[in-house]
Amino acid sequence: MDLVAGVDAGGTATKAVVATLDGTIVGRGAAGPGNPLTVGFEAAAGAAADALRAALGALPPSRVVRGVVGVAGTSSLASGDGLSAYERAWKGLNLTAPMTVVGDVVTAFAAGSPAQSGAVLISGTGAIAAEVSGQEVVRTVDGNGWLLGDHGSGRWIALAALRSAVRDWSTPFAAALAHQVGAQSSDALVAWAQRLPFAEIDALALLVCARARANDPEARAITTAAATELMRTLDELGADGPVVLAGSLLTHDTPVQEEVMSALRARAIEFAVSRDPAAGAAWLAARDLGSLPSAALHNALLPH
Repeated sequence: MDLVAGVDAGGTATKAVVATLDGTIVGRGAAGPGNPLTVGFEAAAGAAADALRAALGALPPSRVVRGVVGVAGTSSLASGDGLSAYERAWKGLNLTAPMTVVGDVVTAFAAGSPAQSGAVLISGTGAIAAEVSGQEVVRTVDGNGWLLGDHGSGRWIALAALRSAVRDWSTPFAAALAHQVGAQSSDALVAWAQRLPFAEIDALALLVCARARANDPEARAITTAAATELMRTLDELGADGPVVLAGSLLTHDTPVQEEVMSALRARAIEFAVSRDPAAGAAWLAARDLGSLPSAALHNALLPH
């Protein structure tokens, strides 16, 4: 029984899948943060190894014939000890099969579509649109961080909400934000925000989405603006093929997802939602090895 391994190394968690060549998942594992830009190469590679070790369980490593690891910040792997850290982690598990490291954008796209090329639009803490072909990112738009970009992201939404609250302190919307962060005045809210408590700032995006669902006009204006910014980013990319939606704001039932999907339908653009990037990585590893057609294998690993 030949096996493939897929890993999705994210900023908050690393997940791994081991599957057969006919698309049966036989093992799953999880570990800590896997973004080398935030935790360093060794820790990120170690998290990938831990997740894979758990996914393999008692399965013999010699059965693994290929692996694909999706990692955020892959540009950083080209220098220093980046890629070799993953190679050491792979060999430390007694895995001798070929292993390929790709961008997490590639595995996000693969988790939504079996197409060879297309676009992925991501909105989580950050936001980016990317054109994907094969296992390569051809080009990107945005992904420039909260200070210079990430338009339509969760942090963008949170910062827009804070700006709205301090501009008009008398609204129920401002009161809800102030209550969540414990600010008693607009000056206190400004002082709180200027300390850049990013985890607490990012959490405000959930509050904004919830209030938008409850028809708060200020919250709805912000989520609508976020969707508009994301579509603008996608338009600037201008890639052909299906669009895969990824990131928490576009893979969960949020007002942002609702409005982006509505805009895509209005333009008759084919789209799908990214489901399980670790399984997407396993599909990339297996798609030209087994007897199943690529689309059938994709459906087996990532059922709708």
